[in-house]
Amino acid sequence: MPHSIAPVYLHTVFSTKYKKHLITPAIEQKLYKQIGGIIHKLRGIPIEINGMPDHIHILSTLPRTVTIAKYIEEIKKGSSKWIKTQGPEFQYFAWQGGYATFSVSHYKVDTVAGYIKKQKGHHKRKSFEKELIQYLEENQIVYDEKYLWD
Repeated sequence: MPHSIAPVYLHTVFSTKYKKHLITPAIEQKLYKQIGGIIHKLRGIPIEINGMPDHIHILSTLPRTVTIAKYIEEIKKGSSKWIKTQGPEFQYFAWQGGYATFSVSHYKVDTVAGYIKKQKGHHKRKSFEKELIQYLEENQIVYDEKYLWD
């Protein structure tokens, strides 16, 4: 083949450091737009970005030339640097050290995008902690809860 083809979809979740409620309604759409720009710069495609005051969900394609770790590192680093310029209330903003990312079948992209779009309604019924543990269990990922939270 003269060209490489690698359509890989990721659903990535990470929280603010110590799960602080720092993603305010006044900043969230600007933050999501900024993250979308970072993804484009990395040659990925942002499909849906949404979250809550203490965490974020990103559905995007993974660029074929970037590792998952580097991809998420660049998203977190770039968005953290940007948000710190948005006012004194954000000067200590930081993302948690880790993340969770799950591969998404092409056939499930619309379902996952819809789920991410409805985050605020979803979290009226389930906490971020319960949501993440459910993802881990649904994907049969072995985990130790003491290492999930900052």
